[in-house]
Amino acid sequence: MVSLPVTRTWPRVNLPGIAAAAVAVAFALVVSRYVPALSPAVIAVIAGAALSNLGLLHDRLRPGLQFVAKKVLRAAIVLLGLQIALPEVLTLGRQTLLIVVVATGVTFAVTPMIGRRLGLSEGTSLLVATGVSICGAAAIAAMHETADSDDDDAASALSVVVLYGSIAIGVVPLLAAWLGLTPQQLGVWTGASVHEVAQVAAIGAASGAAVLTIAVTVKLARVVLLAPLVAVTSFRQRRTPDASVKSPPIMPLFVVGFLAMVAIRSLGFIPAPVTSAVPQVTALLLAAALFGLGAGIDLRRLMKGGRTLLLGAIATTIIAAVSLAGVLFLV
Repeated sequence: MVSLPVTRTWPRVNLPGIAAAAVAVAFALVVSRYVPALSPAVIAVIAGAALSNLGLLHDRLRPGLQFVAKKVLRAAIVLLGLQIALPEVLTLGRQTLLIVVVATGVTFAVTPMIGRRLGLSEGTSLLVATGVSICGAAAIAAMHETADSDDDDAASALSVVVLYGSIAIGVVPLLAAWLGLTPQQLGVWTGASVHEVAQVAAIGAASGAAVLTIAVTVKLARVVLLAPLVAVTSFRQRRTPDASVKSPPIMPLFVVGFLAMVAIRSLGFIPAPVTSAVPQVTALLLAAALFGLGAGIDLRRLMKGGRTLLLGAIATTIIAAVSLAGVLFLV
């Protein structure tokens, strides 16, 4: 008798926020068609922050937005694993995979240390390192679930991904032409250094089908590293000496789900029509989740983030330089 009203209350409390997120996703999809360098997820988080800070989001939307920012986000990260087939990634070869691992690892390890030197919080530094080194908004959102970070940390990291990833769309092809890179070298460099999948695809589409295929495959190889890096971060969080801080699990359940989906896709258990639809579904869920995340952002704090932009520039330079060196010597 007592549990029934609670069950019925759930949709009444969350439905308005979920509906608002659905509208925001539709808006993000329309805008991304005209600005392909920005993924629907990035557009959605910007829209959520703008509406919230303009006072246009009613308090009754908050429960539903919190739901999509957490539960829907985890579902999106799990489905992201279905986009990765390890046999396809392994066809890149040992040299290309070495470039990906070294460039990602160096950037992820060094960026937080530089962030501390700049006086930034551990959360901001870690999320910038994650977004730049792995896969932009999706990686930031996944690490945000595990790390000791707040919504403003996530917003700062997302601003870095949007700014420098968008700049890369114009700069990377120009530098590649100046350096005389082959289409294969350009594809590897793009996939190993540019932040967002949408930004990688934009460079590849403008540079030819061969570059696009290589760049996206290399980018997915970086996405594979999301699980181990989140797990390592979670393990370090558990070792905190502060007894008042609740230790996260060694391997968050949504990361386990991500790895399971990678295994299922790699073993060929997923029909082709499903695998072709998964990227679109994942993009929708991730956009909804990041709209909810954006609704919790305080833009007044974000506008003071000059040091975050500096850290993003340094991290972007590190991953671009390390991966370019690898391309010039190994590809």
